[in-house]
Amino acid sequence: MVNESSAPEPGHIAQVPEKTLYLAKWSTRFWAWLIDIILIVLFLNIIRGILQPLGWDINLLWDIKQWDLFEFGFQHIFFFLYWTIAEGYAGQSIGKMVMNLKIVKRDGKKIGYGVAAVESLGKTFFPVLVLDCLIGWFGMPGTKLRLFNRISHTIVIKTDYQEPDGIIYVKEKE
Repeated sequence: MVNESSAPEPGHIAQVPEKTLYLAKWSTRFWAWLIDIILIVLFLNIIRGILQPLGWDINLLWDIKQWDLFEFGFQHIFFFLYWTIAEGYAGQSIGKMVMNLKIVKRDGKKIGYGVAAVESLGKTFFPVLVLDCLIGWFGMPGTKLRLFNRISHTIVIKTDYQEPDGIIYVKEKE
């Protein structure tokens, strides 16, 4: 039996979505962010090890007693540039690649560097990130958007890794 209230009106053509985008879970987004943070901090530690013998010591984020405004700003600028360049170019940082996530415009199209820069502002500076997430969780419940996603008109989606067209991968039996 068909429910008459949900049936389309005569002569009305129901719209079929062109594609389906699956919004990423908050937990998956957190792990992607954490992977990026760990990789960037490891990279900065390598740079720190190279520069230390030259007399320039970079004190990293967890070394609060040694914070220097220049060094603190340098690290945040590095985080900001990393996310802006990676996500502006491919829609994915390394953490997003590992977690099969991608940042796109709300219609699913690729974002550019300008949009990536706006979106990255919210996650670069930790105090801003906390507010960014809290406003998203409580001010826009159910949307899976941070405030800076809303401002930049972006969404984070779950991607599906697939083989290229015309190629099938066959696993050899062990």
